[in-house]
Amino acid sequence: MLKDNIALSTSQKGLNSVISNSFSLLTDLDISLFKSGKHFKLYEKLGAHVVNVEGVEGTYFAVWAPNAKKISVKFIGSNYSTYPMNKRSDGSGIWEIFIPEIIRGIRYNYLISTKTGQILEKSDPFSFKWEQQPSISSTVWDTAYSWQDNLWMENRKEHNGLNKPMSVYEIHFGSWTRSLESPYEFLTYRQMAEVLIPYLKETGFTHVEFLPLMEHPYYPSWGYQITGYFAATNRYGTPQDLMFLIEQLHLNGIGVILDWVPSHFPGDEHGLYRFDGSHLFEYDDPKKGFHPDWKSYIFNYGKSEVKSFLISNAHFWMECFHVDCLRVDAVASMLYLDYSRKEGEWIPNINGGKENLEAISFIQDLNQSLYTHFPDIQTIAEESTAFPGVTRPVHLGGLGFGMKWMMGWMHDTLEYFGKDPVHRKFEHQGITFSTLYAFTENFMLTFSHDEVVHEKGSLLNRMPGDEWQKFANLRLLYLYMFTHPGTKCLFMGNEIGQVDEWDFNKSIDWHLLEHAKHQGIKRVVTALNLLYKSEPALYEKSFDESGFEWIEGSDADNSILAYLRKGFNPKDDILVILNLTPVPRNSWRVGLPVKGKWKLLLNSDEEQFYGAGLFNAIEILSEEKAWHGRKYSTLVSLPPLAGLVFKRSVADDIS
Repeated sequence: MLKDNIALSTSQKGLNSVISNSFSLLTDLDISLFKSGKHFKLYEKLGAHVVNVEGVEGTYFAVWAPNAKKISVKFIGSNYSTYPMNKRSDGSGIWEIFIPEIIRGIRYNYLISTKTGQILEKSDPFSFKWEQQPSISSTVWDTAYSWQDNLWMENRKEHNGLNKPMSVYEIHFGSWTRSLESPYEFLTYRQMAEVLIPYLKETGFTHVEFLPLMEHPYYPSWGYQITGYFAATNRYGTPQDLMFLIEQLHLNGIGVILDWVPSHFPGDEHGLYRFDGSHLFEYDDPKKGFHPDWKSYIFNYGKSEVKSFLISNAHFWMECFHVDCLRVDAVASMLYLDYSRKEGEWIPNINGGKENLEAISFIQDLNQSLYTHFPDIQTIAEESTAFPGVTRPVHLGGLGFGMKWMMGWMHDTLEYFGKDPVHRKFEHQGITFSTLYAFTENFMLTFSHDEVVHEKGSLLNRMPGDEWQKFANLRLLYLYMFTHPGTKCLFMGNEIGQVDEWDFNKSIDWHLLEHAKHQGIKRVVTALNLLYKSEPALYEKSFDESGFEWIEGSDADNSILAYLRKGFNPKDDILVILNLTPVPRNSWRVGLPVKGKWKLLLNSDEEQFYGAGLFNAIEILSEEKAWHGRKYSTLVSLPPLAGLVFKRSVADDIS
């Protein structure tokens, strides 16, 4: 390790000179793959890597900056501050150097001299560890870890399959909870393992989704303005600390989803923007390369080296951190050249259209590479438009995602539930419309962080009526969500009936659980998670239209819905009835698909959920009376603002 105030010996200087000009981790194949957009493990070659060369330990540095005039490695806090790098002669635009005695923990940056005479100090795009501002330095680090989650990884398809239950708890790491000693102190990755895992097991979620944990300089961006794509944010610990958290989640049967942002990056001086003095990572024309909503910059998806950078980054989190799924942020902004732009502010594609053909090709290559190398993972698109084939396989012309957030369902459902129940009969189509397109994609139903910020109010306070009705509506909303086709996602705080909007600067209001009404919300979410995981009809055909059947979807006057969820075995069929008004229905007749008894599995009006406890019938029995187009039916008493879930317990006839 280089030490302050101690000069290198003559022999060391000579060794440095010889090795730095001759050693490289890059092969001709690496360069070819990189330049063709097909290198998916660039993180093994670019960046800083501690290696042993001819018995000498040191660090090999490599950076892509084709338009730079000169580049030096600058060490932070060392008298030996700069080392000039060598530009490869193969046209790759990569600069490299091997420096003896530089080992793990040394901080550094690149000093880049541009063709216009500027001197830029840039952090390493491939560094595994970054310092927090005001420091902008990278750190020589590694991804070594002795993983103990082999059993999970070997059986991961049993947790991530499209015919398996997936109930996701979305959290912002810095504001889920704070240190007991100080409300201003973050938990570390290791501390989070101690408190988050028991909570997830208690409430029954199958997966946890973290808002971006890649290094980001601006905390109020929630992690979505990333500068260090290959670095776990240093706010909460080292990369190995995050690996420990993921490992412990896996050992407790919980999958891990990371939010990933290939759509844009910020313009921080030490980051990717104008990295070598040119528009290297971003499109050069602001009509294509600048994002007006987020004041950030858009990756140049048509540049092969940028594609290699981004796809390698996705592989990095799967390979080095054992991440199970990537939720890809802001896909719509990538797909459309006119996204958030007025006429004249965007550049049409070569066909005169508004689709970003280069981004579409990148997304397809991304998903093909991920599912080829990691067939038991999922990629999930946050895509808010009607772009066709988001979850269709690439070979059939689709984008190749595993799932897509069901934004239309979310908007329609919250708008419907926000109406006073007396007006819901006039808005009935809003609650039934989703089933017309529910199977056009593999949809994930989500009430995410975006629905509880920017003065939208918490989910609880978006419900109408007095206090009791607000809580009843919220319980009913969740029952509807968990019995609707699709996988599930709830943002933190939603599961306890958070009153205030989410504030990234403070913890969830856990003290609310001192009150029975909030305990009731948590209990109903826990019960719904258990029901969802234990009843195959609720997950086996989440993306197959044969898994859903309306019994009554047109009773607008009473605002009542009744439907079946179906699995592979008819004996697993589930009957769901929703009363979307505060009026109890003492004798509502419902058609039944088969003869026999139907056992009550869950009633959102139960007293344990802070409900009224009305009409807690244990089971219903069919009559041979045709109704709703079926041979059998029965009378059911429906509690106010509540949902009932039944399962057939005896069947004399399957028809």
